[in-house]
Amino acid sequence: MRPLTDHTPKPLLQVQGRALIDWHLQALRTAGHERVLVNTAWLGEQFRAHFSQPLSVTLSEEGEDFGGALETLGGIARALPLLAEVFWVAAADVFTPGFEFSAEAVTKFITSGRLGHLWLVPNPEHNPQGDFGLSPEGLAINTSLQKHSTYTFSTIALYRRELFEPPWCDIAPGNPAGLKAPLAPLLRRAMDAQRVSAELYHGPWADVGTPARYQLLNSPILTTPPA
Repeated sequence: MRPLTDHTPKPLLQVQGRALIDWHLQALRTAGHERVLVNTAWLGEQFRAHFSQPLSVTLSEEGEDFGGALETLGGIARALPLLAEVFWVAAADVFTPGFEFSAEAVTKFITSGRLGHLWLVPNPEHNPQGDFGLSPEGLAINTSLQKHSTYTFSTIALYRRELFEPPWCDIAPGNPAGLKAPLAPLLRRAMDAQRVSAELYHGPWADVGTPARYQLLNSPILTTPPA
C-alpha cells in the first residue's frame, strides 16, 4: 500500500469520508456493541489519538510490545485474556459497508456449539482460488483436502475462546512470547473436525490491499455517502 501507508496506517486511510476502521466501529455501535479491542502495529501510536468516539476501545499494541504485528492467530492469542467467551473478529483493512454485527447472529452461533462461524464472499479477481468451501449443511470446508467450490474468507467471523485454547491452540493466552502465527491452519484443523460453520455474504466487500483498490473505493462512480 505504499506510499499511502508511509505516514498513515492502512485502517486509518479515508474511504468515502471516513477512516476505514470507523466503518466497522459504526456498524458495531449500531448493533449495540460497546467494547472493542484493536490490535495495532505499524504507526500504532496514531490509533491512540484517533479513537475519541463514545465507544470503549482497548488497544493491543503489538508494535510497541513486540516490534511488529503478530499475525491474526498471534494477535488473537495476545488479546485473549481481554476477550469475552464469544467474540467478533474483523480485519480493519476490509471495507464492508452494510454488514451487520447482529445480536441474532451471536445467539445463533452460541446455540450451534461450533467453535467458529465465518462469513465468506464470492472470490474477487485478486483471489480467484478462494480460501474455503461451504457445504450444503452450512459447514466450512478445508479445501486443501477436498475438492469443493471455494469462496474467499471475508475476515469477519464469530469465535468461541475455546478455539484459542488447548488442544486447538498451543499459544499461551496472552501470548507472552510474542509468537507470530497465521489463523488459517487452526481454522482448517477445526473444519476437519466439523466445528466451523459458514455462510455467504453478498453485500459490498473489498480487501483494501493495493493503492488501485483503495482508489477504486473512493471513485465518484462507486461512492455512497456515509451513513
